[in-house]
Amino acid sequence: MIDSQQLDDLAKRLAGLMPESMSRFQQDIEKNLKAGLKGVLQKMDLVTREEYDVQAALLARAQKRLAELEQRIQAMEEKADSDH
Repeated sequence: MIDSQQLDDLAKRLAGLMPESMSRFQQDIEKNLKAGLKGVLQKMDLVTREEYDVQAALLARAQKRLAELEQRIQAMEEKADSDH
């Protein structure tokens, strides 16, 4: 998930894009934008880069292990076929 500081910065940048006449409401606009962005991002069910990297590493290990097991099974099948 995006951290609070990044969310604050994004809300400030978006609020800064508002017309000059809205500047007196900038603090309220920033607060509402932050709340809206936070809600949208939570609904998107995002993961952090760290969580993604951990899962990618686990998947890579599982794929490597699967390939090793497939090779062992193939070797056993070939041995069984040659024994008959």
